[in-house]
Amino acid sequence: MAGPLSGIRVLDLSRVMAGPWCTQILADLGAEVIKIERPDVGDDTRHWGPPWLKDAQGNPTKQSAYYLSANRGKHSVTVDLGNPDGQALIRELVVECDVLVENFKTGGLDKKGLGYADMAKINPGLVYCSVTGFGHTGPMAGDAGYDYLIQAQAGLMSITGAADGQPGAGPQRVGMAVADLTTGMNAVIAILSAIHHRSKTGEGQHIDMALLDVQVSWLANQALNYFCSGKVPGRTGEYHPNLAPYQPFPTQDGQVIIAVGNDGQFQRLCNALGCPELAEDPRFSTNPQRVLHRQEMVGKICERMRTRTSREWMDSLVSVHVPCGPIQNIAEVFEDPQVQARNMKIELEHPQLGKVPGIANPIKFSKTPQTYRKAPPLLGEDTDSVLQRLLDKSLEDIASLRASGVL
Repeated sequence: MAGPLSGIRVLDLSRVMAGPWCTQILADLGAEVIKIERPDVGDDTRHWGPPWLKDAQGNPTKQSAYYLSANRGKHSVTVDLGNPDGQALIRELVVECDVLVENFKTGGLDKKGLGYADMAKINPGLVYCSVTGFGHTGPMAGDAGYDYLIQAQAGLMSITGAADGQPGAGPQRVGMAVADLTTGMNAVIAILSAIHHRSKTGEGQHIDMALLDVQVSWLANQALNYFCSGKVPGRTGEYHPNLAPYQPFPTQDGQVIIAVGNDGQFQRLCNALGCPELAEDPRFSTNPQRVLHRQEMVGKICERMRTRTSREWMDSLVSVHVPCGPIQNIAEVFEDPQVQARNMKIELEHPQLGKVPGIANPIKFSKTPQTYRKAPPLLGEDTDSVLQRLLDKSLEDIASLRASGVL
């Protein structure tokens, strides 16, 4: 079955992570995505290895794991955007597309005649999504933005890591490019909203997505903690600033996360720990009091948790509906029975690379199930077929463009 975005065509001029993550989601949902790459070089992340995908014989290929993570479902077409003939080719392609996604520096494509104003004249219904570090307005609009810089400037690192006075204290980068990934996801939301608007009015529009904006918006409850209290949130390390107990606890053989969200859960936790009196103690009977007296409460819970193994505690607590769970490494994640039951690891066949692994899209539809139609493409593998199919270019036309360095 076709996905819910079947019939939507996307011209993808983005590279690295935020833009490609957006267009991979669109491809997963059924859109046709045409990825434009530089001849002979391609997306920067094609070279971001090791590690590299291994072939059937276990030998490394030239396909980086980073590139493979964000580019399935796409058609790779090589075009030199610095060449006037290449720019003309993009203008021909945009007529055939519903959406354009790009992450050049602010104004970069305007200089090539490929900015929104020029493209809208060619295709008034075009949804044109620009992804930059800092947006198209403001004093930093012309600056390059990278995930690490954004995590720092947007405050995320200031609330991530061990608290002052604890071993290893100091601001920490989150272990994933969360500013890139969440910007890609928000870009999908924006594009789908703009498509809905176009369905009612016939009008396309420009979408200005900034990594900084998205990361600031992601501060969520921590920003409201500051707005409401006037106190700047700091690093709390392993515990939650607004809930208690909501952190890892040591066991005989490891650690277990306990995530108590209400007073009833805390009462059941205390009963399971064999210390029901804790739930009646005025210092711990309500969440606000537990937050204020966190240290004393945690010490008492730790004493009990060290008496049994992690597995024993998780079995016991789950049976009385106390939220808890293990801290797993990535290998353990994909061995987890629940993750396996949700089919979160996929493999795609590639005519030259064999089986290419990937992580499934998390969206589950009841009537338009996702189908993963295409492994991440080799550089330029779809150039000829796309130009023939969409622009009616002959083999002679394509050979001439290639000979002149356009493709």
